[in-house]
Amino acid sequence: MSNKDWRIGIDVGGTNTDAVVLDENLNLISAVKSPTTEDVMSGIENAMEAVLAGEGVDRSRIGYAMLGTTHCTNAIVERKRLDRVAVIRIGAPATRAIKPMIDWPAELRAAINDQWFLVGGGHEFDGREIAPLDEDELRRIANQVKGECDSVAITSVFSPVDASHETRAAAIMREALGDDFPISISSEIGSVSLLERENATILNAALVDVAKTTSESFIAALAGEDITDAEVYLCQNDGTLMSAEYAMRYPILTIACGPTNSIRGASFLTGLKDAVVVDVGGTTTDLGVLTHGFPRESMLAVEIGGVRTNFRMPDIISIGLGGGSIVRQHEDGTVTVGPDSVGYRVTKEALCFGGHTLTATDIVVAAGAAEGVGDPALVADLDPELVKKARAVMTEMVENCVDRMKTSAGDIDVILVGGGSILVSSELEGVARVLKPNNFGEANAVGSAISQVSGQIERVFSLDKLGRAETLEVAKGLATEEAIKAGADPDSIQIVEVEDVPLAYLPGNATRVRVKAVGDLKI
Repeated sequence: MSNKDWRIGIDVGGTNTDAVVLDENLNLISAVKSPTTEDVMSGIENAMEAVLAGEGVDRSRIGYAMLGTTHCTNAIVERKRLDRVAVIRIGAPATRAIKPMIDWPAELRAAINDQWFLVGGGHEFDGREIAPLDEDELRRIANQVKGECDSVAITSVFSPVDASHETRAAAIMREALGDDFPISISSEIGSVSLLERENATILNAALVDVAKTTSESFIAALAGEDITDAEVYLCQNDGTLMSAEYAMRYPILTIACGPTNSIRGASFLTGLKDAVVVDVGGTTTDLGVLTHGFPRESMLAVEIGGVRTNFRMPDIISIGLGGGSIVRQHEDGTVTVGPDSVGYRVTKEALCFGGHTLTATDIVVAAGAAEGVGDPALVADLDPELVKKARAVMTEMVENCVDRMKTSAGDIDVILVGGGSILVSSELEGVARVLKPNNFGEANAVGSAISQVSGQIERVFSLDKLGRAETLEVAKGLATEEAIKAGADPDSIQIVEVEDVPLAYLPGNATRVRVKAVGDLKI
């Protein structure tokens, strides 16, 4: 067995970049919290350098490096560093009424070149062809966009039912553009619902270079610390990992990986498999639900950077409550906390650190609920009534969100993690237990380091063709294949989630099947 069995995990948040080193038994050896920088990468390098300098760290044993990053989210929100995308919709003449990207913000369309084509083909909801695939038009498009785009996004009508037109179109494009040219196809990314699936596919295509640059920069940062042969993984938004190569195919799956890392880290640190996780940072509080040890997935369409999508996302609520949240007392005596925040500047601007802004951190320090944080003498003259009201507001904000995440009326366990979790009371209404584990402040980085590798598929099958039992076995096989492609050890893979929902409005006993397979890192 190789002695390259230690792990370094890094997670980038809006305020802090956290890093941990775990040994072969997943014991925490070193942990640091470093301010997130505007360019993100230098913050990662700073955190990496600091965590590797920790006592007891043997960098020669690090064989795995995991990164949970906001690079892709930031690129969409900022409209920067995006690839030029040629958008191809297979669906003429049926889908002419609504153009691709019709409801996108104009500046985002412009950032990816606003170039789209409508091609004959696609399928009906029951799998019948709308029209034959227009292969000649695809070849013409391929020659037209050569040199004018960096990536291609292909979407076909009802491709989750029949993906044959998408895969054939991709093959035709590669004949002209090259075997390694980045092509995203919608049946691998979103579910049924043409426009949202198309949007997710276009965003995925626009992020290929961001994912490539992020992976290469992370590898270079590791090399700068003399770690040159570690397996590199990026965190997915379902609480698992994917290889750097896989991340370049599906970069959109890194979006919202930060909260899921915290959820997985909370599960690992407490041993709980079912609970609500409250992750309090410097700017926001994110709440998610642990179900069987993994984050619960959202069933709703999700908007990213002003674009409505339907690809896999965690069920997360975010509120403007963090350690840097600004506290205000209004003329009528009411007190508000946030949503604006001093963020990573809290150690300079908060009153308890010698600054001039009243923050949520000052409130808990003044209440005596945050030992070792700042200087209590600097907030000793705060009005006790103000402190009491502000703490009540913060507690109510969290209690309301916990209630929103519940699926039944009974009390549920809550796990507090994140550097700002000192803000939250140890007693909450509607909660059975409030747990705050050791190393709660670095739960997100721990979650990135201990994560397994997953594969997931979501397709529409006709049960009339194979029957339910055989259809589910086929789906499990496809999910297992995806997990192996993402870097999982084939011998360790388990099926952790199977869902089949009959689609009464479709013929052929149609059923939407979703299967998730999870395995350990391939060592």
